[in-house]
Amino acid sequence: QVQLVESGGGLVQAGGSLRLSCAASGSIFSINTMGWYRQAPGKQRELVAAITSGGSTNYADSLKGRFTISRDNAKNTVFLQMNSLKPEDTAVYYCNAVAVSDILADYWGQGTQVTVSS
Repeated sequence: QVQLVESGGGLVQAGGSLRLSCAASGSIFSINTMGWYRQAPGKQRELVAAITSGGSTNYADSLKGRFTISRDNAKNTVFLQMNSLKPEDTAVYYCNAVAVSDILADYWGQGTQVTVSS
């Protein structure tokens, strides 16, 4: 099994920045893609950004230029730097990892709340 633990969420004013971290632990053979998703109240969960083990990245079009995903493969950790935050970025942010433990599976963190005040 793989456990994902997020940190770094909180309350910030519009225009501010936050950096989320997610560390994977457990019986990990390898981690393929790691990423961040978010879910605002009343809305579906959506992709924010993802990064492969080789460093290739994918972003939601609306977030390009404000959010940056990065990864430390040695520490099985993924980061999300969020700049110029807007009230519409308010959501629960979930870490995701496609990893091989005993099998290849999708793993999720418990989520971290990000609230942007206007």
